[in-house]
Amino acid sequence: MLRSLYSATSGMLAQQTHIDTTSNNIANVNTTGFKKSRADFNDLFYQAMQYAGTNTSNTTLSPDGMEVGLGVRPSAITKMFSQGSPKETENNLDVAITGKGFFQVQLPDGTTAYTRSGNFKLNEQGNLVTSEGYLLIPQITLPEDTTQVNIGVDGTVSVTQGLQTTSNVIGQITLANFVNPAGLHSMGDNLFSITNASGEAIVGNPDSQGLGKLRQGFLELSNVRLVEEMTDLITAQRAYEANSKSIQTADAMLQTVNSLKR
Repeated sequence: MLRSLYSATSGMLAQQTHIDTTSNNIANVNTTGFKKSRADFNDLFYQAMQYAGTNTSNTTLSPDGMEVGLGVRPSAITKMFSQGSPKETENNLDVAITGKGFFQVQLPDGTTAYTRSGNFKLNEQGNLVTSEGYLLIPQITLPEDTTQVNIGVDGTVSVTQGLQTTSNVIGQITLANFVNPAGLHSMGDNLFSITNASGEAIVGNPDSQGLGKLRQGFLELSNVRLVEEMTDLITAQRAYEANSKSIQTADAMLQTVNSLKR
């Protein structure tokens, strides 16, 4: 009975993690460039009542044994970097990545962070920055008399100035990729930082070295599928309730045992 209490308690805690993860996915269904998370679980260790192969008599062996599991635990919360759908915005400073890679941005402390969110703006110096004001790396600065901006699928940035009819290349957007993107640390604000698990950034031009292409005038939507997340949420809720019922049942059994002493 105590084993059932421990198992059911671990089950409730695990399903709470599942619900928390799914709820965060749902909350970010409209967040540009957001990547959903998946909660993974492992079973806990087992208590062996009888090992498989144990002698049951002088001439026979137990074919299966008897092992009682002691519950479950969360093993990981994994970021899923599948492609989000593109949304046309008709804003020349919006850029979506189709394929692998991350934009590189400079944080106030000088370190580099990585993002899939390409809704760029211009700061007072004419530099391309994120919505939070972080500089794009490499730095792209538009001349004051810029009348048109073109960003190619390969990251080439060209502008038309003043009364000119031809465009001039002023910079190159590069992308970073990782051996294990799931190992990146989520910082919030759609930003990621490298860890020992992700490996170092592999930087290159878009549409080369296995990196994705850029699409000007588009944004990558969240890869959250609301119907799937709602289904997962309901499943986790039902599992949470079932584990709660297991605790109630074990408690009732303990009460019955205690009443035998009277």
